[in-house]
Amino acid sequence: MASREDGIAATKRKPSVLIVGAGFGGVGAAIELKRHGFERITILERAPDLGGTWHYNSYPGAACDVPSHLYSFSFAQRRDWSRLCSPQAEIHDYLREVARAHDVERHIRYGRTVESCAWDEPRARWVVQTTGADGSGERFEADAIVLATGQLHQPAHPEIEGIETFAGESFHSSRWNHEHSLWGRRIAVVGTGASAVQFVPELAAKAAKLTVFQRSGNWFLPRRNRRYPRLVRAAIEHVPGIQEFRRNFMFQYCEALTASIRHPRTIGRLLGVRSALFMRSQLKDPELRRKVWPGYTFGCKRVLFSSAFLPALERENVEVATEPIARVVPEGIVTADGRLHALDTIVWGTGFKTTDFMFPMKVSGTGGVELNEAWAQGAHAHLGITVPGFPNMFVMYGPNTNTSGGSIIFYLEAQAGYIRQALQALDARGAGAIEVRREVEQASDRALQARFAGTAWTRCDSWYRDERGRIVANWPGYMREYFDATATLDESEYAFTTTNTAADAERVAVQSG
Repeated sequence: MASREDGIAATKRKPSVLIVGAGFGGVGAAIELKRHGFERITILERAPDLGGTWHYNSYPGAACDVPSHLYSFSFAQRRDWSRLCSPQAEIHDYLREVARAHDVERHIRYGRTVESCAWDEPRARWVVQTTGADGSGERFEADAIVLATGQLHQPAHPEIEGIETFAGESFHSSRWNHEHSLWGRRIAVVGTGASAVQFVPELAAKAAKLTVFQRSGNWFLPRRNRRYPRLVRAAIEHVPGIQEFRRNFMFQYCEALTASIRHPRTIGRLLGVRSALFMRSQLKDPELRRKVWPGYTFGCKRVLFSSAFLPALERENVEVATEPIARVVPEGIVTADGRLHALDTIVWGTGFKTTDFMFPMKVSGTGGVELNEAWAQGAHAHLGITVPGFPNMFVMYGPNTNTSGGSIIFYLEAQAGYIRQALQALDARGAGAIEVRREVEQASDRALQARFAGTAWTRCDSWYRDERGRIVANWPGYMREYFDATATLDESEYAFTTTNTAADAERVAVQSG
């Protein structure tokens, strides 16, 4: 005779899943789940379109710095990219095409900003409260939740005295004002990170005067990124195996870049010399070279790829300012030396709140404990995906899953497969909840943090660290290692709980094995 639990498992539909974010992570997770029979999927997206980073970052020159044949889904390889590293619009269109081809768009609810996610323990459900574009509230419920907000979605604005008093036009690079003409303007760019490196050459060609405010220099490697010649494009599209070869080659190249960061005294020194020679060849002015030269170990911060940025700084209408910004006034920016830089436009190329992850969204788990409390000493998650105390919750592009030398799409695919396995295990057991064991997560976090010792990542301050100095953004190893670690869900690392709603929500622990 079948037990009550067996009967529930036999008749229960596959778990419903709510995904927060319709970027590469959210779309990839939905595709993976749909492939394996999970159809009760809802994707909540605050923007009016999918794309995440590639929706918001539309600044001049926006493009990926990872070649497109690697920065794309393995199951949706495109052979007609226009160039090695495709521009923003092309990547955005690619993601739209993939979402349409896999019937994902019908699951997306646009214009929904998630305010809170709360675990309803007796019912083993996630309750999500949203605010619409018109200010109205709407509530959603699901058996499981996937937080696919990523690490690069909240613009970081510096706290500078008088910033609100500027009389000209100012905006963050990820919220570009395309209505504002830049021709003949006196423009300031604050920041010299990965975004600024792409749009500074564009602005330099238009501005009457461009002042680039730099806090620290960067290490560069070349990237010309011209359009493919017709013959090359034809070969990529029509010669069997060539795109697969290129993808595998680029994978290994990126792994070598990671090796240089992991081994700064050997491989890192060699690649650092390569970078230094390239930079010296581009910087003819010794005074400018002194200003922009990085004062930290190669690979400690993100290595940037550009053959256009450094030459742009040598234009007659461009100035690099390294004095700290003291304050903003209506006329422009005043630096610590008392100099007023008169301006019409300020572009804040100051990056993102990379260590905030899904916050300020409120996430409450078992016993009402909030995620920001659980992460009070730094963000952490088993394989960057699961957090003890937060059953049926999965994070994509979560703590320590950023890549310094590869494609985040590769990581997202691995995470989507791991999440799908977790939900399949939940479904197969007829369980109400799956939760990573606390001792497992703590041990994996200790082992992960220990791997940073001796690497270039530890040799300076960077956006990879939180305010306590803990590296919370990056995976300390190789793409292949992460793939292997997430390839098979180890059910013994998780506790499964069955909720019997017919008997006053009695909870029965179902141990693995």
